[in-house]
Amino acid sequence: MNPMLTSEEYAALIDAASERVSQVAISTPLESAPNLSARLGRSIFLKREDLQPVFSFKLRGAYNKMAVLKEQESIEEFERGFITASAGNHAQGVAFSASKLGVKATIVMPETTPKIKVDAVKRYGGEWVEVVLHGDNFTAALQHSWDPAIKLSRLYVHPYDDADVIAGQGTIAKELFAQSTHHPIDTIFIPVGGGGLLAGIAVYLKQKNPNIKIIGVESEDSACLKAALAAGERVILPEVGIFADGVAVAQIGQEPFRIVKEFMQPDDVITVSTDEICAAIKDVFEDTRTLAEPAGALAVAGLKKYADKNPGEKGNWVAIVSGANVNFDRLRHIAERTELGEKREALLAVTIPERPGSFLKFCELLGRRSITEFNYRYADTHEAHIFVGVQCQDRDKELPALLEVLQQNDYPVSDLSSDEMAKLHIRHMVGGHTQYVEREDLFRVEFPERPGALLHFLKGLGGRWNISLFHYRNHGAAYGRVLMGLQVPAKQKAELLACLDKLGYPYWEEVSNPAYRLFLE
Repeated sequence: MNPMLTSEEYAALIDAASERVSQVAISTPLESAPNLSARLGRSIFLKREDLQPVFSFKLRGAYNKMAVLKEQESIEEFERGFITASAGNHAQGVAFSASKLGVKATIVMPETTPKIKVDAVKRYGGEWVEVVLHGDNFTAALQHSWDPAIKLSRLYVHPYDDADVIAGQGTIAKELFAQSTHHPIDTIFIPVGGGGLLAGIAVYLKQKNPNIKIIGVESEDSACLKAALAAGERVILPEVGIFADGVAVAQIGQEPFRIVKEFMQPDDVITVSTDEICAAIKDVFEDTRTLAEPAGALAVAGLKKYADKNPGEKGNWVAIVSGANVNFDRLRHIAERTELGEKREALLAVTIPERPGSFLKFCELLGRRSITEFNYRYADTHEAHIFVGVQCQDRDKELPALLEVLQQNDYPVSDLSSDEMAKLHIRHMVGGHTQYVEREDLFRVEFPERPGALLHFLKGLGGRWNISLFHYRNHGAAYGRVLMGLQVPAKQKAELLACLDKLGYPYWEEVSNPAYRLFLE
């Protein structure tokens, strides 16, 4: 299909797609979010795409594309089957559609894909689906799916960069427009990964009502649309964070970007942090009693951030809850970061005198604020470094005053609320001081969460340097986070960095991190 469609042609394509999509997808409700509405002083509504049969909006685009190809292609071509690549939700949509249409599909998924998602794809597709595991990330799986030896003459179903897939996702907008007769939409917040969902919804709604504000929401560590708009062209991000794996895309799709530039320059593109996403998952739970996946709660996180920046802007606001395929193992990590994302907790490193009564005085200085976490181990006869969580109602307003009170009372203090190493590792390792480690370099590393990854890493280092510190904690994600100390002579530092670069795992040097200096060095 010629991708250079006009906005009017896209609207017609979406109208036609609605009938096809209705055969497999439900018309999801537009539900009021009373708790969020009361807190933010707006009328907030959630478009519940997490209620689809595969718990994600991706079913719409996948089925529409496959059904269109069934109508257009010869029987022989159609029966050769389909191929695609996906890290999860698109794969489940293709598998469900293949079973419904009675056609074979090969789905390439990263080797790091959690077993729960691989099993779901096999369950939805049954005998019609073959799953191929390849590579450590979506990009590697996508490239493998394009390999001629794999692709052969099978029909390709792209996750987002395709007019029929975009039209399928755009059927959400057709439903919203019908539902808005009761609740006229002023502003809509849409999660952005490859851009298919944003493009499909926005091109339709702007046709129907140009006054609707369109706000794209990206994870701050995979903000490929924001980068492309700033550059005036598509760019490839050098690194992509994987917490919100459903939107972990390094480059915005070509056709979605064309639609964004030509037809509906978004009114804003907001980026949100991991902590803000975790807080939004809790918000969705409190209003619906369901658990959105990180990418599924992205729009809610953006809505909250937009409300904070635009206090005078009112109206009916809609956030797309795009999916609920979250691993149960990830919930502890999400819960751990929620209060930080809600700015109701501050993490502090405080130095207090090592003598009886110091902790009591410290608590008295905190006043009526509750302590949420306290970590300490004796390490010095004069000073104690404590890692402490303090409950706040509004961290931005309360924390400066609290820091000033502590400093005025000669308690040196550092705010670690935004320190990723402190939140991932230090809070679980406090008390690790030692006088016996020399020449220690500290690195934070991301490993693919699959058998053999750690062994591969250690073999790559070659056993040349002693590991003096190691912390790992499973967060139920595709990648494990590791904090590692190595004893490296200064003249061998360049050689170590060359080894790390060659291994290809993302890493960050953290030897200057204040949390390390206070608690571990």
